[in-house]
Formats: sequence, C-alpha cells, structure tokens
Amino acid sequence: MDLDGVRTFVAAADLGQFQAAADELGLTPQAVSKRVAALEHDIGAVLFTRTPHGVRLTSDGQTFLPHAQDLLGAAERARQSVRPEARPLRVDVPHRRVAPSVVLQDFHVAHPELDVEVVTLPNNTLAGALTAVHSGSVDASFRAVTMPAADMPDGLTAARAIDHELELLVGPKHPLAGRTSIDPRDVAGHRIWIPGIAPGTEWAAFYSELADAFGLTIDGRGPHFGDEALLETLCQATDIATVVGKRDRYLWPSWYELRRIPLRNPTPVYPHSLVWLSANPHPGLATLRNYLGALHKPGCHEPDVWLPSWADAATGSLAETDS
Repeated sequence: MDLDGVRTFVAAADLGQFQAAADELGLTPQAVSKRVAALEHDIGAVLFTRTPHGVRLTSDGQTFLPHAQDLLGAAERARQSVRPEARPLRVDVPHRRVAPSVVLQDFHVAHPELDVEVVTLPNNTLAGALTAVHSGSVDASFRAVTMPAADMPDGLTAARAIDHELELLVGPKHPLAGRTSIDPRDVAGHRIWIPGIAPGTEWAAFYSELADAFGLTIDGRGPHFGDEALLETLCQATDIATVVGKRDRYLWPSWYELRRIPLRNPTPVYPHSLVWLSANPHPGLATLRNYLGALHKPGCHEPDVWLPSWADAATGSLAETDS
C-alpha cells in the first residue's frame, strides 16, 4: 500500500477538499485526485463522494480512516526508531570482562544522558567487527587492528584507544607466586595457558608475537570451559599461569589466593583500537571518541613497554573533528 496515497487520503478527509489537501501537501488538485483514485483501486473501495463544496467520506471511507491514521503513525514511529539520536549507541567489545568493557562502563557513568548498548558479536574477530561496523549493525567496535589502514574497508576508521598493560595471573602454589613484578623473559620456561586462542585472529597474532619476543610458552589449546573453570584450575596448579589485563575484571573466591603479577621491563601492552564508520551520524559516537581521546595519550606510557609490530596500524584520530 502506497503511504503517499494514504497520507493524501487522510489530508483530504481531514480538510474536506482536494484543493485544501493539495495546498497542504504541496501538490496539484489533479495529483491529489490521482493518488486517491490509485488508493481506491488498491483497496477495492470508494472512499469519497464528491459534493458541490468538496468531498465527503463514504461509509467505507469512514471505516478505513482510523486504520489509515494508524498506518501513518506506525510509519512515523518506524522512521523515528532508526534515527541516530533516537536509538542507543551500539558498541561491540570482545569480552565483557576486559578493559574495553570496563572503560565503556566508565563512559556511560560519565555520560548518563546517552543510551549505550554493549554487544559482543557472534563473529568475535576483527574481520567480523569490520563487517558489522561497515554494515551499521554496530556503531563502533573495540579491536586490535593488525592490518594497514589501506587494507581497511572503505569508509572505516581505526584509532588507538586503550593500551592495555598485561599481568601474569598465577595460583598460590606456582613458583612465581611470590614475585611482586616480573620481567617477561623470566616467565620463559613456565607454561602460560590461554585456552581458546583461535588461529587467524588478531589475539592469536598478538600472542604469537609476544611469545617470539620473549621466548614464552603460550598454550592456546582448549577446550575452554569458561573463565571460572580457568581460575579454578589456576588456584590448584603448580605449573600453569595465564595472562590478564591490568583493567580486566575477573573475580574469584578469596580462598583461591590468585596473584596478579605486573609484567615489567618491558611491560607488554595489548593495543585496543576503536573502529567506526566515518559517515556514521550517531551523536553519541563523537562523544565516545572525545572521551577516549582524552584518556589515550600516545607516548605517555612508561618508557619501557613492548608493543606488537602492527600496533601503529590504526592511524586514525579520536578527535571529533577528524574522521
């Protein structure tokens, strides 16, 4: 059913004249007459009778009018629902426990006027995130970007947003449990278990390069029964450690006595970037970019950090004036 025809019918019914409806809609009376005739043909009913002074609804027209008004109202609500300012800012995070999710919660606390929807994509990879951002399924995504800017899909921008310092997590029986900090090289020879590392993903690329840089043994084999199962394993293990981020939000019973040990000299950093579509008009996106830009100050880290070789692949700017 043609909405323009329905809108024209409602205007003519309200005003009682095709001429008045034409003036309101910016049409000619002939165009109004044609639209009404097409609508009558579509629904198989005569909606108006002509009078010397204008038009009057038939009984079918009176029956149809409230439904036509409801239809126009539904169409307007549908339009409003997808206007950027009328819907939540949808942001993808790779995991609800890791730093991007924590920072996004801080952003929401700082900007309670913005409605934020946090999602984790079914295809939880850089490739999946790029597709989702490009299609508009999400407004932005936090990802480690391993590809050069020239290889990004058209219209997408990526900017370094959260440089995430890593820590070693061990149980009380682990030989390194008594350390207050540790050089990554001193972890060589100890098994680091990060179950579920998927080949070809950005985090697989990160941990592969980290292992090569410091001679680490990183075991990515599964099965991965969840974070709780991993933490329970660590609390009893004498030969297993894992790696977590400084701002990752993992909780465990106090009797696990797990230890977070900062990695130092150098500190490995996992570089999360924000990825967005440059043409995305959602007003909350600019606010998020400005918020992250105020937090992320390139070059302000401790001087002794380690970053993967592709850390500078995300060349965009978080500043609102840049896309």
